[in-house]
Amino acid sequence: MWYFLELLANGALVGLMYSLAALGFVLIYKSAGVPNLAQGTLVMAGAYAVWFFISLGLPLWIAVLIGCVVLFVFGLLVERLLLRHMVGQPVIMVVMLTLGLEILLRGLVPGVLGAAPKPLSIGVGLSPVIIGDVFLNRAYLWGGVLALVLIGLSLAFFRTRLGTKMRAVSDDHVASWAVGLSVERAIGLSWGIAGIAAVGAGTLWGSVQGVDWTLSGLLFPAIAVVILGGLDSIPGVLVGGLLVGILGSVIPGYLDSMVGGSTREVVTSLIILLTILVRPYGIFGREDIERI
Repeated sequence: MWYFLELLANGALVGLMYSLAALGFVLIYKSAGVPNLAQGTLVMAGAYAVWFFISLGLPLWIAVLIGCVVLFVFGLLVERLLLRHMVGQPVIMVVMLTLGLEILLRGLVPGVLGAAPKPLSIGVGLSPVIIGDVFLNRAYLWGGVLALVLIGLSLAFFRTRLGTKMRAVSDDHVASWAVGLSVERAIGLSWGIAGIAAVGAGTLWGSVQGVDWTLSGLLFPAIAVVILGGLDSIPGVLVGGLLVGILGSVIPGYLDSMVGGSTREVVTSLIILLTILVRPYGIFGREDIERI
């Protein structure tokens, strides 16, 4: 029983950290209406940025702040230099553009800053938090708390006037242009905010597993989270992250010893496939019915 509760609790905390990695995916989709396949490498780049500024001797909080500025500006540049030239093109071409950006960053950032794993300390001790006979990973616990805070701030942001404009842009670009809304500015802002979320996720995950190119692999569980929760739903990110984290912890916790390991990726893949087959718009996603 205690083993199950430990898997459940740590899986939920990991799921919250998945939610933070997936948050930028939803933010961009809510404003641009396009899946961002580069979100995994944005998380990786955010972790590298924080590590780089810490290596210069800066305190953690200043390194994170500068990293947020760098990734925010990078997001604005992506819209200005790349996405703005894709206006009027099929959505699939924009998706392929984000995939190309993902491949470019995955090679470029480690190539410039070093591919070897780098430690990133956020001042959290290695000793677990013990509740009864349940051992909680301290880094996961802090990461889960921060993820809840940032997701809550994102929910509050989309209730503001600016957030409402960004949601309107996602609904209909042409209508937004017609009423005087700047579609380009909204999309650029969404990429910038996604970059800030990526810095938070990258810092937390980098402190857990080190900073290297493998952080870009967070795109896979992030996609599972947004597909399960809903591509355009921030509450869905939270619920989807919890479910993906719990299922990806409890099921492998019992099956890995029987089959030799590596069942977490199988569980994540099944979540994606079953969700698409049963409820393709996710738990909280908006259902759009189109005639083909």
